[in-house]
Amino acid sequence: MESGTGPAVLMLHGSGPGTTGTGAWAPTAEALGTSWHLVAPDQAGFGRTPVPTGSRGGLRLWSEQAASLMDALGIDHYDVVGHSMGGAVALALAAARPGQVTRVVAVSTMGAPEAPLSEGLDAIWAAPANALGARDMLSRLVHDQALVSDSAVDARATAMRAGAAAYASLFPPPRARWVDELTLSAQALAAVRAPVLLVHGAEDRITPLETAALPLLDHLADVRLHVLGRCGHVPAVEHPHEFRDLLSCFLRRDRRHRTAAAGP
Repeated sequence: MESGTGPAVLMLHGSGPGTTGTGAWAPTAEALGTSWHLVAPDQAGFGRTPVPTGSRGGLRLWSEQAASLMDALGIDHYDVVGHSMGGAVALALAAARPGQVTRVVAVSTMGAPEAPLSEGLDAIWAAPANALGARDMLSRLVHDQALVSDSAVDARATAMRAGAAAYASLFPPPRARWVDELTLSAQALAAVRAPVLLVHGAEDRITPLETAALPLLDHLADVRLHVLGRCGHVPAVEHPHEFRDLLSCFLRRDRRHRTAAAGP
């Protein structure tokens, strides 16, 4: 998905089966309007992007793929917004490309050192591509169970079936190793020089606040954390207006300050 004009923002989705760049970010992109050049790819193993032969995915593959995409588009400087797995990829990309990544928004992010595999994440990675699997997955993702409607379940099950071939090689058991694969070292996190906004749900059962977001405050040089009450793993779904305001304010703020400092 690509839309808008202006400063570039790379948007990276999470790791649940059936997830795609468009599915994860289209409502947010629509809410943000055309003030940014938004790029939201299907990462390897999701949607219409297959995993390269001989690979099973992983942080290096996904971060290199993201960097190569922006290089191919001729975009030299960009912000990165990542959800869950995509948050870890965003942080890894910022560490590897400090001269290109200008800001990071990591939402319900993975990547913190020593974060365990939660029961919820284990179940999501193993969810079968059918209606029962889709309903169970959605019920784990959100705090407000009213969002787990029949139409939402049907749409997710359809997306899970459509992406099943690409997803098949990702996250086989034992799954704790894939959390380790998505973990950034203290050294890598210290290499992130871009300002970072962490957005997290207080009731997140997939990447719990205590083990996912709070430890990052000790490792990132320029970081702030916004916690949303009555919110699970998908703030963009459960609190769309507040999430949009947080995102747009953070993406604009540093740029506005730099413009003002530059003067006429």
